[in-house]
Amino acid sequence: MESGKTALGILLGIGAGALLGVLFAPAKGSKTRKRIMDKGQNYADELKGKFDGLYQEVSEKYDALLEEAKTMVDPK
Repeated sequence: MESGKTALGILLGIGAGALLGVLFAPAKGSKTRKRIMDKGQNYADELKGKFDGLYQEVSEKYDALLEEAKTMVDPK
């Protein structure tokens, strides 16, 4: 799970950097708020996609392990 923590740290760092970059950019407040919302939505969508992929992978491994355990208990 070490790589998961590293990836999360990198994502948070990128998000914080992007947020600070947008906040200090010379633009009107309404444009800046819209850019922040857009970036936040993009990061949320990306993170959701990664969690969905992880969930799918864990589910598949669980199913395979369950089938293997059933075979060991009742090897027909």
